[in-house]
Amino acid sequence: MDATSTAIKTGTSTVGITYDGGVVVGADHRATMGHFIANKSVQKLFRISDNIALTTAGLVGHAQSLSRVLAAELKLYELKRDAHMTVKGAATFTANILSGRPHYVQLLIVGVDPSGSSVYSIDSAGGSIPDVYCATGSGSPYMYGVLEDQFKEGMSKQQALSVAAKALLASAQRDAASGNGMDLAFITKEDGFTQLSEEEVSELLSSL
Repeated sequence: MDATSTAIKTGTSTVGITYDGGVVVGADHRATMGHFIANKSVQKLFRISDNIALTTAGLVGHAQSLSRVLAAELKLYELKRDAHMTVKGAATFTANILSGRPHYVQLLIVGVDPSGSSVYSIDSAGGSIPDVYCATGSGSPYMYGVLEDQFKEGMSKQQALSVAAKALLASAQRDAASGNGMDLAFITKEDGFTQLSEEEVSELLSSL
């Protein structure tokens, strides 16, 4: 199996955290084939609408095709109805795709709508579970150690970003399939999806 195959697994650590007024979402960059690091800059965090983001763990080909389909479907929904799809609606739509044709992925659908901030974990067979925070991928056991210890109701955006960064750092230090940096973003009703620049991520990490 060569390194360009869609069977490359993203190994992965991804995280979604609700906070007071929004949601933070993040993912690492590493893709693996067994013990081989196939790529150090894989995108696992996708903006699929102004108010919703997707993270992916699993096979790269399945993850990329799903991100394109979801982004297109949510855009069509907005054009037809002149409104954003709710986070629950996007999670249900995604779950229906996976229940009809399973993909080798584990997803997070995160976002903000009139009901508030939401994080949904979606498994490869279409199971959809909401929570106030969630981690996926091979690094998730290490991330949950941080999340269980440091998550609090009513956190600020900066606090949630710090917790997400700490969780991703913990997985990078202990999980061989995670690492090589991270992407971080937040979503609010006012500003929609905002991804941190490399400089902003570096500044955040240096402050931890």
